[in-house]
Amino acid sequence: MILINNGIHPGEPDGIDASMMLARDILNKKVSLPDNVALAFIPVYNIGGCLNRNSYSRVNQNGPNSYGFRGNAQNLDLNRDFTKCDSREAKSFAEIFHYLDPEILVDNHVSDGADYQATMTLISTQYDKLGNELGRFLKEKFEPQLYRQMKAKGWDMVPYVNFETGSPDQGIEQFYDPPRYSSGYAALFQTLSFIPETHMLKPFADRVKSTYDLMEVMVQQASAKAYDIIDKRKKAREQVQHQQHFTLSWKMDSTSYTSIPFKGYEQGTKVSDATGLPTMFYDRTKPFTRQVKYYNVYTSSDSIVAPTLYIIPQGWKTVIDLLQLNGVKVERLNKDTLMSVQAYHIDDYKSSPRAYEKHHRNTNVKTTLSGQIIQFLKGDYIIRLNQVKNRYIVEMLEPTGDDSFFSWNFFDAILQQKEGYSDYRWDDMAAEVLRNDPTLKDQLESKKAGDAKFAANAKDQLNYIYKNSKYFEPAYLRYPVYRFSGKQR
Repeated sequence: MILINNGIHPGEPDGIDASMMLARDILNKKVSLPDNVALAFIPVYNIGGCLNRNSYSRVNQNGPNSYGFRGNAQNLDLNRDFTKCDSREAKSFAEIFHYLDPEILVDNHVSDGADYQATMTLISTQYDKLGNELGRFLKEKFEPQLYRQMKAKGWDMVPYVNFETGSPDQGIEQFYDPPRYSSGYAALFQTLSFIPETHMLKPFADRVKSTYDLMEVMVQQASAKAYDIIDKRKKAREQVQHQQHFTLSWKMDSTSYTSIPFKGYEQGTKVSDATGLPTMFYDRTKPFTRQVKYYNVYTSSDSIVAPTLYIIPQGWKTVIDLLQLNGVKVERLNKDTLMSVQAYHIDDYKSSPRAYEKHHRNTNVKTTLSGQIIQFLKGDYIIRLNQVKNRYIVEMLEPTGDDSFFSWNFFDAILQQKEGYSDYRWDDMAAEVLRNDPTLKDQLESKKAGDAKFAANAKDQLNYIYKNSKYFEPAYLRYPVYRFSGKQR
């Protein structure tokens, strides 16, 4: 099964037109669809953005005369919404994706950025995310054939060019695709994913034709390698069901690269007609072809050992709904249960001061994991780590994941302290706490001895006693997704 998605950004209409042309030609028997390939189209993903037609929203793009707008009806960029699912479109996509369970996802786009000679560039699922055998198959077998066949059709396709004014002599990095993007999302479910990115300055007709040709090549190669794709994906899914170590974020390996031909244009400097000041431009009278480094190996920068299961109190229903939308199997406790679990404390985080896709994202998250005895209630949710969705479960529920639910503010309520005290009332109670807890009293005295400023500040001392007493609310900064690593029951 190949799922072709179009119109996430309807200002990039190449895929919409090319997909409809391909569907027409298949129906008219002009193009033969192999018997071992099923093809599904989402003609226009972002309907609201498509209806918001104009001729000005993509200032750097060469045609067509009119097109849609990147934002949907809520002004959301839907290619940042695959895990957080703020939009109805993203929820619908998840239903379609899991119903079809495609081996391959193609998500057509138009690029922005540098000027170069290629009409078509390609983002492929980050190989290392897919697992050893499936990732190697994509990197060494399937993807090279796409490049060869596109070249045979007259398109010198290159990997996505992710710089604008920099020099290609510094190399090209494989696009890092966290799960908010379609290709990163698909990788969580062992789906080979591709984002074709036509070059925005090329004629519209050429962009549409190259997209059409790439989809045709994709179908041909999927047919030729159907057995390997199905077999290796099945093995990857079996592996993830029993996998213990999961990478949550990745970093580029600057020591590993291949050499690829890159056809670009020399950069020059001219006096701007707009500002009268020097400005960089690409000189199309000076094309070049050079071998450049392509960095396409990523290594783990943060990983965890998965628990046997997670437990989520039933109050966090929004998260449960999204897990179930993505095919995660959940169970519910049939009675109130006291359990020994591991709980994360959120030690530190940075919250973005500016909104990003309707959220103020949490990054640089630091946690401490400790054993605690928690009273769970009848109806609380259990998510076992014995599923083909394990990769998705772990990346969404671990608070330090690139695009975890915590990073997208689903659990921000725990970051606010709800209760406090009046100093005059707490002062007498604090003294009683210290009389009943000599260990805490010793810790207080030790802190005062080592910190003169603290020793002179009654308010800070009262707060220290409060935070270390039984009166302090346990829910504050305690991440409400609990890990259990014992024997499954």
